[in-house]
Amino acid sequence: MDNDTQDEERAAAFKRNVELEHLLKSLNGTLGLAEESLLTSASDLGPDHPLVFIMGPLRSGTTLFMQCLAHSGIVAYPSNLLSRFYSAPAIGAQIQLLLTDPRYNFRNEILDFESAISFESENGKTTGALAPNEFWYFWRRFLPFQELDWLPDDELFRVVDKDALVKELTTLTRVYEKPFALKSMILNYNIPFLDAIFEKALFIQLKRDPVTNVASVLDARKRQLGNENEWYSFKIPEYPELKDLDPITQSAGQVHHINSAVTKGMATLDPSRTLVVQYEDFCGSPGRVFDELAVKLGIADGVSLYSGPDQFQISRDANVPDRSAIESALSTFTVEH
Repeated sequence: MDNDTQDEERAAAFKRNVELEHLLKSLNGTLGLAEESLLTSASDLGPDHPLVFIMGPLRSGTTLFMQCLAHSGIVAYPSNLLSRFYSAPAIGAQIQLLLTDPRYNFRNEILDFESAISFESENGKTTGALAPNEFWYFWRRFLPFQELDWLPDDELFRVVDKDALVKELTTLTRVYEKPFALKSMILNYNIPFLDAIFEKALFIQLKRDPVTNVASVLDARKRQLGNENEWYSFKIPEYPELKDLDPITQSAGQVHHINSAVTKGMATLDPSRTLVVQYEDFCGSPGRVFDELAVKLGIADGVSLYSGPDQFQISRDANVPDRSAIESALSTFTVEH
């Protein structure tokens, strides 16, 4: 399904802004050549820092986790502002710093950008110039996916401009002078590929109670597409075998297969490069998880770096509609695999 067809299926509130799309395409085309020049001299910006790749199923708490990362200040991340520069992110990062970083504020000339990070979102979409962005346009520049949002690792090694991908993301860590965290679920099935090309990286797996995860997927379908029958999010390798199933079974299979793929990929990594975060545990004690994250990144100094809320309310409690049907669907995939 192409982008135009997908956009036709979206609810009105989620449709693309065509004029914005055209402007950004023109702007990024113009800046692309200048970006190449900046990347060539990127070593002058200082040492690179780790990349932090957020993996896991849709609706598993990745947006909340990214918002907490952004609020903490311990990492840089793709903001809604930076996402506009998907073909020139290093230039975009410098522009963002120029416009929003207090270090570059001259006599309060520019203080119009919202810098506060909220903990609210709608289907992964946040509000505010500096709020976290999913950064999918950046990823899709490098990933020549067709019908499915997936290629096997050996194919990615062949077709992806690995040097450019690594250089662009590591340069962002140099511009911001800190680790750079981003959602990477578009490569949930390709964790070994990412592990192989990035020297400094931490992979964070978000997991959520499968029943509430599936219920959240169904709700998101209704909000984004107007009904729960249409596929929502990336088309995973198992899409052909899931696409004609009923919505509950389809969503259960989607969550199950993604969890299995991420768990399998994480098992191939050195433990020092992994962190598994259970959504419910994170909501109960986000500070504890961030202390563990700081240790993994080598920035712990004995003092907690977390400054957000003490707890978050777990969305969708035990009273999940269709719980028995979701549990039955999940058990089918568990037995089969």
